[in-house]
Amino acid sequence: MNEASTIFALSSAPGRAGVAVIRVSGPAAQAALEMMSGPLPKPRFAAYRTIKHPTTGEALDRAVVIWFKAPSTETGEDIAEFQIHGSRAVIAAILSALGKIAGCRLAEPGEFARRAFENGKLDLAEVEGLADLIDAETDAQRRQALAQTAGSLSKIYESWRTRLIEIAALTEAAIDFSDEGDVSASSFAEARKRAASLQKEVAAHLDDGHRGEILRDGFRVALLGPPNAGKSSLLNVLARREAAIVSAEAGTTRDVIEVRLDLAGLPVIVSDTAGIREAANDIEREGIRRSLAAARDADLVLWLTENYESIPPLSFSRETSLEIRSKQDLGFESEISGLAISAKTGAGIDQLIAEIARRAHAAVGSGTEPALTRARHREALENALKDIGVFLNGPADAIELRAEDVRRAAHALGRITGRVDVEDVLDQIFSRFCIGK
Repeated sequence: MNEASTIFALSSAPGRAGVAVIRVSGPAAQAALEMMSGPLPKPRFAAYRTIKHPTTGEALDRAVVIWFKAPSTETGEDIAEFQIHGSRAVIAAILSALGKIAGCRLAEPGEFARRAFENGKLDLAEVEGLADLIDAETDAQRRQALAQTAGSLSKIYESWRTRLIEIAALTEAAIDFSDEGDVSASSFAEARKRAASLQKEVAAHLDDGHRGEILRDGFRVALLGPPNAGKSSLLNVLARREAAIVSAEAGTTRDVIEVRLDLAGLPVIVSDTAGIREAANDIEREGIRRSLAAARDADLVLWLTENYESIPPLSFSRETSLEIRSKQDLGFESEISGLAISAKTGAGIDQLIAEIARRAHAAVGSGTEPALTRARHREALENALKDIGVFLNGPADAIELRAEDVRRAAHALGRITGRVDVEDVLDQIFSRFCIGK
């Protein structure tokens, strides 16, 4: 990546729209704005200008331009913004014109956000929150991502890292004053006391039932049951569209079909699965294997049956499963304790949706406390917790090794926010962004 280059990209959604936004960031942003729109406007004030081709002078559009002066910008660099008419022709003409200016090039995916990180405007946890905010589909996801972008998680992890540095200083002091037994012992004892307190906080943060990850990725619901139990019909009712094929012929569903729903502001992923029975062939056997795999990965399993003779093939707890008598409109008798519904008449559907929403809310919590949202963070915290445990329980006479334990724990926490070497994860994180972000 050429740090001296100036990048530009469409920052709004592609396609036809009333307004499109093109951003330019880097040392040539000022020149690009002046060449294409005339005198530089007052910083952060919108100006209505004719946008011209930088070499031919041809008028390309009449639009709003804004000038942002470094370092108080999104990327920490000079930024020019063109708010143009959103036709494909206008967008293409202005992007092409910017490419004619010396030092300007089209941005790579996530390059704006990466420059913000490299210039200290965002840390890695905040960058990941920004990515989640862009992808948010429900109100709860938006709130969680916005809090992370604002630094809710970063503040926690940086405070823990600061405390580890203080613990490391006490441990180093114990080494430096090893010839003064009382001073050395007192310093190391204080270090271990502080580490024990921190260990409890990190462990409590990790023991959260994966609520942040569930909210970010979606609360997973698997529909299981024998063939023709009404699983596909229920999926279509929940999705409010024909997402799955419904047929009186048993075994119509062979693969797992997923739909994403917004239930009470929470993301819910419902999976329709193949009917559970003795498989007639290899294809059906594979479908059943995938059904059971979906059930094991689900946060909630709905077992659909027309009568009490069909029982689940797996043992599920009350917290992670719910038995449902489907086709209630047919009047079958049932001894199961769950809900009775009818996809045909709609009976019981509202109660079922309410129960799914209740369980999803229970799984993600109130959202008042910052929660872990990514496996990368969880792995780093688990590594830090392991190193703190070794520091607390390892032989006190090998104090140099205990100092290394603390250093490793601080390093693990620093990788979450990017305070230490994280080159191996940068490309993976930023490549997931769109080109204009």
